[in-house]
Amino acid sequence: MVTPRRPMKFSTFNLFHQFDGMSVREVYDYNLELASYTEELGFDGFWVAEHHFRPYGTIPCTPALLSYIAARTERLRLGTGIVVLPLHNPVHIAEQIAQLDVLSDGRVDFGIGRGYQSVEFESFGLNLAEARDRFNEALEVIQGLWTQDNFQHTGTYYRTGAINLVPKPLQKPHPPVYVAAVSPETVELYAARGLPILADPAATFKKVGRAAEAWHASASEAGHGGSDTDLVVTRAVYAAPTIEQARADQERFERLFNRERIFNHQSAPIDSSTGEIAKGFEYWQDRYLKGGSVDSDFRWEQLEVIGDPERVIGQIRTLQEFGYSQLMCDFGSTRPLPLDEMKKTLRFFAQEVIPAFR
Repeated sequence: MVTPRRPMKFSTFNLFHQFDGMSVREVYDYNLELASYTEELGFDGFWVAEHHFRPYGTIPCTPALLSYIAARTERLRLGTGIVVLPLHNPVHIAEQIAQLDVLSDGRVDFGIGRGYQSVEFESFGLNLAEARDRFNEALEVIQGLWTQDNFQHTGTYYRTGAINLVPKPLQKPHPPVYVAAVSPETVELYAARGLPILADPAATFKKVGRAAEAWHASASEAGHGGSDTDLVVTRAVYAAPTIEQARADQERFERLFNRERIFNHQSAPIDSSTGEIAKGFEYWQDRYLKGGSVDSDFRWEQLEVIGDPERVIGQIRTLQEFGYSQLMCDFGSTRPLPLDEMKKTLRFFAQEVIPAFR
């Protein structure tokens, strides 16, 4: 199947990771400075991650953080990457995202997922095995509140009275919704509903290519999709003046990356009652319990958008040919780079790569 090729948009992924020796306030100041800078450089969007109870991401409430960024920017799209729906009352999320959409003048991209980290579900007293069912029901409630008057819901996990949401989102019928997709079944499940994906950042180029192909096929079969649908792919991204410098910097970045803080039993989708991978998360088994370790050659050839500008542009064109129309760039959210170096990295990419797609 030939997938539609659309102009490529560029956004950044921002984890707000707390490195050793940093206060949370310093984490916020660092990343908020980058938000203003990405708009200045001409990036299209700024996505932030939700996490709880660990230094691996210090934003428990993405709508609140993005509301602050909305006041500091004028054009930048503001993305939740992602809201973990099972951890929230969906009525609250519908209200918060609608309010953010109004305050930002309709700049919200609503990225959502079912989550996976056992420490988060256990701490909220939730069963990780229920995550997908809770996610589906919560999404039904949110979309209903955004698009219907006197909306009422009685389900397995959530129940509402008749609600007229105030405010409703500025974007109609509602902000764009993107579903984080890791497993093939997730891609096909939400493609059938016409919901575009946020493709797995840890999957190889071949796998994200197959995911886009599966999405377009399933969406088309269900009567969805088309030239106006954005699919988003997240990659670790780095451009340097030469191939040699990019390879050397990749090795330097790996030495700065504390893998054990990310890939461990707290982050793995473990069912605390059995000690095994939770129901519905079998696809994650190898990635989290075996450490997620890969060598530099594998990352260079199969995972990262990295190299000199010519190589990086070629890799992005490949993603575009797959059917993606937005690249969410992770320029180093899990390595402690000084702010000046991070700004230099962003500036070089914006000057040497983005113009090739404008």
